[in-house]
Amino acid sequence: MSGTQYHLPVREAMTPEAIVMDGLTTVSDALIIMRDRNISSLVVERRNERDEYGLVLVADIAREVVNSNRVPSRTHLYEVMVKPAPRLDAEMDVKYAIRLMHRLGLTHALVVEGRRLIGIVTLRDLVVRYIDGPAAPG
Repeated sequence: MSGTQYHLPVREAMTPEAIVMDGLTTVSDALIIMRDRNISSLVVERRNERDEYGLVLVADIAREVVNSNRVPSRTHLYEVMVKPAPRLDAEMDVKYAIRLMHRLGLTHALVVEGRRLIGIVTLRDLVVRYIDGPAAPG
């Protein structure tokens, strides 16, 4: 990659198909979906328009359920989620998103336009997309 400056928005690194689940979903049901879809995170739906999204990572389940000897079939996502979920604006430059996530120790963030969820992104997604540079016109 050359020293040329360019704008690369977060939306170009995100996964637009974020899996959104109800907070009352059990951890055991959520893990089945995570396994079947080969994903490491789930978004927890807002209860209403003024509420915030939640986020559940495999690491949260390991810490809050497995390490605490809780029963996955009797533990709900709302009990282990991070809320409010960290989020990035879709138009934020990938370079700044990488800096922010690294400084805050984040591995995942929601991608939003205003308050509307449009995807999810990982620190890995951002770094790989940044290294790839701008897409060739075509």
